[in-house]
Amino acid sequence: MEKAKILIVDDEKIALRNLRHILVKDGHEVEMAESGAQAVKILKGMVADELDLVLTDLRMPGVDGMEILELSKSLFPDTEVVMITGYATVNSALEAMKSGAYHYVAKPYKLEEVRRVVREALEKRHLKLENRQLKNTLAKAHGATILSEDPKMKDLLRTARQIAQGDVSVLITGESGTGKELMSRFLHENSPRAKGPFLGVNCGVFTEDLLANELFGHEKGAFTGADSSKKGLIEAAQGGTLLLDEITEMSTAMQVKLLRVLQEKEVQPVGSTKPVKIDVRFIASTNRDILKMVRDGRFRQDLYFRVNVMNIHLPPLAERRRDIPLLVQFFINKFSRAMNKNIRQASPDAMTLLMGYDYPGNIRELENIIERAVVLAPGESIEPEHLPEMGIQTFRARKSTMPSLEEQERTYIEWVLEKTEGNRTKAAEILGIDRVSLWRKLKKYSME
Repeated sequence: MEKAKILIVDDEKIALRNLRHILVKDGHEVEMAESGAQAVKILKGMVADELDLVLTDLRMPGVDGMEILELSKSLFPDTEVVMITGYATVNSALEAMKSGAYHYVAKPYKLEEVRRVVREALEKRHLKLENRQLKNTLAKAHGATILSEDPKMKDLLRTARQIAQGDVSVLITGESGTGKELMSRFLHENSPRAKGPFLGVNCGVFTEDLLANELFGHEKGAFTGADSSKKGLIEAAQGGTLLLDEITEMSTAMQVKLLRVLQEKEVQPVGSTKPVKIDVRFIASTNRDILKMVRDGRFRQDLYFRVNVMNIHLPPLAERRRDIPLLVQFFINKFSRAMNKNIRQASPDAMTLLMGYDYPGNIRELENIIERAVVLAPGESIEPEHLPEMGIQTFRARKSTMPSLEEQERTYIEWVLEKTEGNRTKAAEILGIDRVSLWRKLKKYSME
């Protein structure tokens, strides 16, 4: 159990000292108040998130435990309060818990009971703070924010921030749906060019002539139908960044034209005799094996070296599975807001399926799965029946190569326990089950 700051309030000095001795021995920082009035002064002198737990006697002269509970909750909503009472009636306990107390301990109490209640109250507070931090992270996620808890992905993001500062061309590689465009925006927004424009073009959706017109622009009268001049994307991106998405789909002739732009730092609109100097950072992306294309003569080697000054390779989602819960929650929040629904989470059974799937379409496929599930879910949780049949059938059809549902459940439980550092109470709460059910599953899977 982590060290916590605890305030004990009791007008019986012996009881006060005994409790302090127990909690200090467990490694906590403890402050004592011999009356409710003294506790009020202490509470009002504290700052937010400084206090983790209050243990207060219920019946005290002057300011009683219920007033301490009310003040504590008004000042520090996430701080847990445990009531200590010699009047262990159902009514007093229920009243305190309805008003926000975590639990109560009846005098005379056993030391282990006090330790257990304190431990569980602190675990609940820790979970609250963790959830609040996650919500804040998700709430701030906009623009080119990339969410990840995967260690390798975090290392990649640190490297990307360094690359962003160098004004050099970058090649982003990775499977479709891994977030190459988002990474290019991340590079732009973390670069000295962040205040400049960010433009992009998919090189695979245009014919050669149309792509040349999009990139280089044209002068009035350059060809039939050119009734006015048009600035190309390269020129329009002055002072900023241009993303050449799926650059490997360019024809050889277009590759030659682009190479000249990169070498000369200038662009010549179609029909113009005067080149325009440019100040643009180029980012290219592809889902293909570009080195193989270079070897096969389908992509120019000199252009490859020009666009690949720095390289960022994005891993498939199947290689960063610990990011799945974070992304699931992000997409639930996103689509729940967009559809004006109140879906809060994926159920443990649904998460087990989501954690075990291969995602050939990567993050884009996960986003589509969650969007569909949000449409179908009538309550506050996404359940297995709200997930695509195709995905569920994939699990069933691949029993020889994919783990069973029980194996997936075991893997997910292991992941949750790892994230909670072995804290079973917290793990059970995240899984949506009680501690006894978790214990049974641990026993079932020989994880005790």
